[in-house]
Amino acid sequence: MFYELGSALSSFATPALAIVGLVVLVRLLMHPLARAAVRGEKARAALAPEIEKLKKRYGKDQKKLQEKTMELYKEKGTSLFAGCLPMLVQAPFFWLMYRLVTTPNPLLDDTLFGVPLGAHWFGSFTHTPVFLVLFAALALVAFGTYRWTSAQAAKSGAPQPPFARLLRLLPFGTVLMAGILPLAAGIYLVTTSTWTLSERALLYRAVPHPPRAGAPARSRTT
Repeated sequence: MFYELGSALSSFATPALAIVGLVVLVRLLMHPLARAAVRGEKARAALAPEIEKLKKRYGKDQKKLQEKTMELYKEKGTSLFAGCLPMLVQAPFFWLMYRLVTTPNPLLDDTLFGVPLGAHWFGSFTHTPVFLVLFAALALVAFGTYRWTSAQAAKSGAPQPPFARLLRLLPFGTVLMAGILPLAAGIYLVTTSTWTLSERALLYRAVPHPPRAGAPARSRTT
């Protein structure tokens, strides 16, 4: 399957742009799921104050706390896992794209600025200028993602888990991955990372934010 798909993409005049186009097409198809995920995240954030009250009241009785938490989610028409299912549904598509750009196929024999799409930087340390541009692009997107997620966390006012800051640094791992994986995988990473940051930033502005628990309906914001 990967060989046939790679062969089809390699027939384009610019195979590297074919990778970008395929990523954009897949992400467009997945957009409704991304929108559902953001709605779920906003619904959970809106209930954060009430959840904190329950923790203070029933913190010593975990069973009671769980029951009351589930009751609250049910009352508000959402769930603890709202927004998680859409992301899980997207996983097979992301796996497909990853396998396409890492499994030997005709696509990886094509070049970008004279560099084979199947070339690796780590170990050979060749074609460094092209890879440096790729690393810089990924680092820039990772920094933008870090700043945006930090700003959203501060804006929500919800308590953050101890490892939240560490999780926000994970996007920088794409730079390390691009140094180990083929150039084609780096193109995939920079495309999908840029799309994710842009899409989430736009959706968080476009998707209405449900009113926080206990707040009047007129206080709803986007």
